[in-house]
Amino acid sequence: MKIAVLGAGAFGTALGQVLTENGTKVQYYDPAFSDVTLIEALSGAGMVLLAVPSATLSTVLPELPKDVPLIVATKGILDDRIFDDFSDVMILSGPGYAEDIKSHKPAVFTVSDTRLREIFAADYLKFDLSQDKKGILLCGALKNVYAIMAGLLDLEPGTTQHEEFLTDVAAEMKAVLEANGAKAETVDLSCGKGDLRLTCGVPSRNYEFGRAMRLGDSCLPGKTVEGVTVLGKIREGDLIVPESAKYLRDLLEKSEAWS
Repeated sequence: MKIAVLGAGAFGTALGQVLTENGTKVQYYDPAFSDVTLIEALSGAGMVLLAVPSATLSTVLPELPKDVPLIVATKGILDDRIFDDFSDVMILSGPGYAEDIKSHKPAVFTVSDTRLREIFAADYLKFDLSQDKKGILLCGALKNVYAIMAGLLDLEPGTTQHEEFLTDVAAEMKAVLEANGAKAETVDLSCGKGDLRLTCGVPSRNYEFGRAMRLGDSCLPGKTVEGVTVLGKIREGDLIVPESAKYLRDLLEKSEAWS
């Protein structure tokens, strides 16, 4: 089977490497890295793997075939209504830096479909299974936002303050998921607490962005900071923010100056 991987950045190519090692034919599409057109990449593909920045989804999704299963590895999606048919969408999310995956370091991902366990089977990868696709997406978006806050607060991983922050944020994320029609318990999976812990420290660019903003520096050049994009979407009304989400509300107020 051929899988078209849309997005040839670090994460897209890391997942593509897993597929290739499993004998799957992979065709990348990414105008920044290749002259291959989207039509060429999609030709003959049995599945499409989406690994593009969330800010580009509005231009990419309308061009995808409606009869080919879609695997979403993009993080930063708050509104599942961007998909025409959410029932035929599979989600893969969780902690794992691209270079670690390429080096075959152990990682645990959350998947919404058992097919993904087979497609990405590797002795160094394990998988949680959850049918809460919306919750998986929300966790993947929110963890970047809270990583910015961890950087702003200058919290060092391994300290008591950092651990208390992670505990408080996990509870806050559960409240946000419930307020938006997802399941609170999804936060307990690798896509939630696992990815949150990984992202709230170096070398996470969201964490580093928060630290830079704390020092009054400008946005990190040449890097996508997904948490900033997500905050903009939240301000536009793409997410219900409960009163109890104090960290998120505080960050929304602070981020007004970054827009």
